[in-house]
Amino acid sequence: MRATLKNAWKKAEQKTPRYDEEAGYARPFEYVVGWKSDSIQLGDHPGTQRGIGSDYRGTINLVDYPDARRMDLRQTIRDPFEQVQVRQFNQDSTTPIYAVCDLSGSMQFRGRQRKLDTAVEIATAVANSAYNMGDLFGFIGYNQQVLEDFTLPLSRNYHQSKQTIALLHEYHSLRIGMEGVTDMPNFLGQTRALVFWISDFHMPMQVIEKTLLAMSAHKVVPIVLWDDEEYKKLPKFGFGTMIDLETGRNRTLFFRSEVKAKFIHAFHARRQALEALFMRYESPALFMHGDYRPELMTHYFEQAM
Repeated sequence: MRATLKNAWKKAEQKTPRYDEEAGYARPFEYVVGWKSDSIQLGDHPGTQRGIGSDYRGTINLVDYPDARRMDLRQTIRDPFEQVQVRQFNQDSTTPIYAVCDLSGSMQFRGRQRKLDTAVEIATAVANSAYNMGDLFGFIGYNQQVLEDFTLPLSRNYHQSKQTIALLHEYHSLRIGMEGVTDMPNFLGQTRALVFWISDFHMPMQVIEKTLLAMSAHKVVPIVLWDDEEYKKLPKFGFGTMIDLETGRNRTLFFRSEVKAKFIHAFHARRQALEALFMRYESPALFMHGDYRPELMTHYFEQAM
């Protein structure tokens, strides 16, 4: 499944242009969280901490919460002990946001655009969106191991996040696997977070399931990057060399309509298996073909949350 055509190997070695200064690049999207954050920091998401907000949590004795501005006359009149009651609300709080990016060899595949460049744009959009919402943002990159040079702890350092992620435009490592994904959950904080997992997911299903299980404390959004040239635009007739970008192994095939149909069927079956696996962990996948579009991300949260 990680194999691709020989010309993709040559394209992957080409220098990738910079996109981060183009108009409309990595536009933010709107996201929501389906739980109450326990953060004490003010934000835009429902929280569990008492404070200024619109989420009503009940009334309490004025002695215990001396804020006469929130006096509840109706509950005060009804109180059998004739105690003055005041309203309590939960404050809106921040939520940790992570972008986790697959940096293995298969992400170097280039169709209309290199997969990794699309992943970089999505990760930058996640950072932009977190910044707009006032949330903390962290980034984790992995291939055979978690790469410390491409790992950022949670912070509001917006410019450092963008600069570090942008360095991946110049990242062109081939013949490298994705074994570090199983260690990646150890770099997530203990507080429940929203995790955007960006990959082509050309890895064993048991590895994906093991990683999802390790991230069960968080809300995971799998973003699956596939390119039509991986399987839909294969030659209809003639010889072609398939190369595994992660191992370098190659195989020459004689393409004809039946062989192409098998590739398409294999990808469709893979998609169904991925969708079923992600749904078992309540993490519906977002399959993204082609360019990043913020409306797809926003629509995902409208449908899934």
